[in-house]
Amino acid sequence: MIVFGSSLSPYVRKTLAFGAEKGLKLENRVSPPGTLDPEFAECSPFRKIPGFQDGDFRISDSTAIITYLEALHPEPNLIPAEPRARARAVWFEEYVDTILVAAAGKIFFNRIVAPRFMRRPGDEAVAAKAEAEELPPVLDYLERIVPDAGGFLLEDRVTLADIAVASPFANLRHLKLDLSRWPRTKAYTDAILARPAYAALIAGEEALLAAFAPPEAA
Repeated sequence: MIVFGSSLSPYVRKTLAFGAEKGLKLENRVSPPGTLDPEFAECSPFRKIPGFQDGDFRISDSTAIITYLEALHPEPNLIPAEPRARARAVWFEEYVDTILVAAAGKIFFNRIVAPRFMRRPGDEAVAAKAEAEELPPVLDYLERIVPDAGGFLLEDRVTLADIAVASPFANLRHLKLDLSRWPRTKAYTDAILARPAYAALIAGEEALLAAFAPPEAA
């Protein structure tokens, strides 16, 4: 099984961590900047990552891939079976994918992706506005509901909810964003990101970012 796309994307990172928590071996294939892998194009007609291939089955979108992996390998189940817990897991993933990443992504793109990988200046005004106005209320919600460090959002065990919520916090860590205003959220997400499923991915990302440091920071 192949997952296409860099784990610097919170969607790719989430997919790979979900597979790792299930004990699956997923090949992660990343194309060099400016190139297009034809196999990826077959998986993702609109060029959105992650793309996914399992034999002759191809699909894109992290939620679709995770749904497939859960159905194909139901144990350990990472999407709860109990109706309310399952609904909450789906809610947390949707909250991250469409609300949290929408705010954090503007900061990450303009301060890291554009200058390091596209070799052009990011829009600092957009990043600063997202950091000052858009991200805080999104994190305020988490600060009210996350468990203590070492705890989990649902069923006292790791589930898709934890995997999804923690993923974009690796990007905030790469940004060295000050999260002191949200200490419970930081402690909780740090604990999830320290799990083996995430730790190896983040170490690789840090090495990649160091290799692509802006000229003035080299």
